[in-house]
Amino acid sequence: MKKLSVTIRLELEIPDEWALHSTSEGTDVLRIGQGQYMDLTFEPMLTKDPEGTWSNSADDEFMNALMDMVVAEDVAYEISTVQ
Repeated sequence: MKKLSVTIRLELEIPDEWALHSTSEGTDVLRIGQGQYMDLTFEPMLTKDPEGTWSNSADDEFMNALMDMVVAEDVAYEISTVQ
């Protein structure tokens, strides 16, 4: 078995009303308005042709197997004011 480490860093310009929200378990998520919350995590994209179209249409069996492979995940949110 091999171990794969992936580091993903996103920087987004978000609406002023979006805010951090801590869940009862202490996990940060984003409050995005209209009673909705969003957690950002990786989304596997698949294709049969690496030069062709990619999609997130993995079947449940593959997604469940992939999620079982995840041994650690670290997501940190920071909101700052754009000058």
